[in-house]
Amino acid sequence: MMHIGTGVMCMCSFGLAPSVLNVVKTELSTMPGGNMNDMAPFLNIPPFGMCTTPSNPAVAAATAAALGVPTPAPCIPAVPAPWIPGPTKTMVIKMPSINMMSSLTCAFGGMIKPVVPGQFKVVIQS
Repeated sequence: MMHIGTGVMCMCSFGLAPSVLNVVKTELSTMPGGNMNDMAPFLNIPPFGMCTTPSNPAVAAATAAALGVPTPAPCIPAVPAPWIPGPTKTMVIKMPSINMMSSLTCAFGGMIKPVVPGQFKVVIQS
């Protein structure tokens, strides 16, 4: 299972654009991988362009102002709980690492998931 960290492209089910995970290294960590606590909006999880869910108050207000026409609003990730790690035995700073099977839930109902690994393995066949 590929563990993920900085540079992994993620997508929110209600976002209109992808975003790139940012894992901040600390003096305790020399590993580039992320763990289930790498979930801070803007620091770890940048916005996903525009948000389309009506449960987001900004989207609801924009839709009301447009007389009921669904209107996206700028995404501001609202992440109340850590990543749900995929099957892993690897620990990063004493917490389960995140991988391509991990997910994060936005308070407005969106599911944030990695979609493209940040590092690729190159296989050379002769």
